[in-house]
Amino acid sequence: MRLDSCHLRRVMAKTSSLRFAKVDSPVTRWFSSRGSVVQRGSTTQVFVGGTLIGSFEDGEQFERNAILVQLADDPRCHLGRLADAFGMSTERLRQLRREYEQGGLEALRPGQSGGPRRLSEREVARLERLFARGMRPREAHEQLKVASLSTISRAYRAWRARRSEERAASSAPIGSAESRTLTLPGIEMLPTSGDVETPSTATAAGLVDEVRGGAFVQHLGTWLLIAMVARLGLYKAAETIAVNRAPFELVRVGFDATIAAFAIGERALEGVRRLRTPTAKLLLQSTSVPSPDSLRALMDDLSADLGAVGLHFSMLRRYLDGDRELAFGEPGVFYVDNHLRRYTGKHLIRKGWRMQDKRAVPGVSDYYVHDVDGRPLFRIDVPSHDSLPQWMMPIVNQLRAVVGDEDRLLLAFDRGGAFPETMATLRDEGCEFVTYERAPYPRLPKSAFTSSVTFGEGDDAETIRFTESRTNLKKGRGRVRRIAMLDEEDRQVNLLASSELPPEQVIAIVLGRWRQENAFKHGNERWGINHLDARKVVPVDPDQVMPNPARRRLDIARRAANVREGQARCVLARYEEGHPLHERALREIEAALEEEREIDALRPSVPKHARVGDTELAGKLVRHDGRRKLIVDTIRIACANAESDLAQILAGYSAKPREAKKLLANIFRSPGRVRVNTTSLTIDLAPASTRREARAIANFLRDVSRLNLTLPGDPRCRKLRFRSQIQ
Repeated sequence: MRLDSCHLRRVMAKTSSLRFAKVDSPVTRWFSSRGSVVQRGSTTQVFVGGTLIGSFEDGEQFERNAILVQLADDPRCHLGRLADAFGMSTERLRQLRREYEQGGLEALRPGQSGGPRRLSEREVARLERLFARGMRPREAHEQLKVASLSTISRAYRAWRARRSEERAASSAPIGSAESRTLTLPGIEMLPTSGDVETPSTATAAGLVDEVRGGAFVQHLGTWLLIAMVARLGLYKAAETIAVNRAPFELVRVGFDATIAAFAIGERALEGVRRLRTPTAKLLLQSTSVPSPDSLRALMDDLSADLGAVGLHFSMLRRYLDGDRELAFGEPGVFYVDNHLRRYTGKHLIRKGWRMQDKRAVPGVSDYYVHDVDGRPLFRIDVPSHDSLPQWMMPIVNQLRAVVGDEDRLLLAFDRGGAFPETMATLRDEGCEFVTYERAPYPRLPKSAFTSSVTFGEGDDAETIRFTESRTNLKKGRGRVRRIAMLDEEDRQVNLLASSELPPEQVIAIVLGRWRQENAFKHGNERWGINHLDARKVVPVDPDQVMPNPARRRLDIARRAANVREGQARCVLARYEEGHPLHERALREIEAALEEEREIDALRPSVPKHARVGDTELAGKLVRHDGRRKLIVDTIRIACANAESDLAQILAGYSAKPREAKKLLANIFRSPGRVRVNTTSLTIDLAPASTRREARAIANFLRDVSRLNLTLPGDPRCRKLRFRSQIQ
């Protein structure tokens, strides 16, 4: 179709008369490598590390100044870039900082000569009609021009607060206290409890009885982990030990804060500082936010009089009696291994062998027990670094006390416990085991491996050939099963077992032991199991027997003398008599032999082991008090198990199932909105995610909502309904 010039002008005239909706593209200004100011129309948002820390509208100078001076307090912040990002000069920023130092936040409120202009009732009514239609202060100012933008912004905040109060009053139950709206810089929240604490609104401990909602709550995704940990029974177990130790409401808030800090990536109690955002009280449903010192004091109170031990093993019973019940007729499989927590402080504590360093280093040995899925169950700290055979039966007895004498147990451990005495004791006590055989053992020809089993699929498939026989533990200890395995690289590894399970299943159990090693790595990097948690030390019992350091020095000197003698004899054999080096070697050999004779004469009088009080370490050797750490580790273990349960659900929807825990960490850090209903709490989360991840998160939150989780701080036990704002 061909258009003439007149027709084209008429079309262009009609087109130019159309009104298109104006779309404001966001403008981002960076003030550091992790901080930015994003302006979307009349709204300005401030992000640090991808986290929204506040927002304000045009004309809200007080909210802008409050955020600005808080950012300027960071010594690493470049003030010039910060001022440019907020659209002001460095001199004005300097003035605001001085005003804040002298008069606090109230000094930042903008003042006007003669006081702010008062709006007439008619002007207020006209503005409120515009606000009710969805206009923001800048849009209302452009349309009416009745006052300055800051005056209209104050009227908008007053109208918003009054509307929230009316909405809360209409939905408040009979007999409840009146509600109000908390107004924080740049953050709008739903009604919360009033300031006056009465028996119906707050407890004597300053904790809110009724769950409050909020239009924006930072780190709201941590409620997902808190609710899952409560489902495992941690709060009920803590309520039992809190009697005569601490008010349970304080325990609840302390545990909530600890779990939330762990959920957002902190690995110690000190990380609770990261929760101190403007919405922290809504997050913890409390009138105050615990400090690290108050959390430490709370953990100390709970750990007194074996409270830490009681909580720790009470959770073990809940793990085994709950979702991890032993299958009928099948043994319960448990992995046992030690993990050394290295210490680098100034105190003198005992050394233990650390395989990664190939030497002894100061620290504490922790004996962990994991289930067949690699989830931690309980921990025993051993400052004396006793060997695995010494702790094998105490661990068995602890498991027996929980699962009973009728259920079968199967322990899987490494070569550290593969000694004939230990294996015979386990077998005689009715406990099945599987472990690696210690070398040397006979090497079999390839033709002896007549059976095979394949694990995995596709490119990850691994075929192992094996053969089965029996071996004697000697000295009248009887026989056990021996399963010789040959991998795809023709390396032979022997297993020793007392279980009657099929050899394929025994091999699968041993290969699954790497889940425990992965749990050690993940537990340290994600949950901080190596953290000290308590720096207080106590003297080591002087009657405790330990390796004698004086004897160790003699042994080291004896080996050094042997080395010098050997090196000198090598030189002696190289040169003939009369050569200067030959004569020098003779003198060196004689000196080394004399030193060896002196050391051999002293060794019988210096025992290999001695009381601490009889060594030069008397009064110097100390150990850390592990009671507080046991409480914190109980929370860590509960968090790790809850994370595993959630990751298993999320992996079913994720395109990368192995990265489910990484995506889960984003969900924990996400902000959101809370709406309080009569029978449920609706939680809308806004996690950082790609489009594919967003679909997985939406399906995941739908499945989690079906678990009917509840918040420990909700007296009505309303069901949590999680939803994703990102579709």
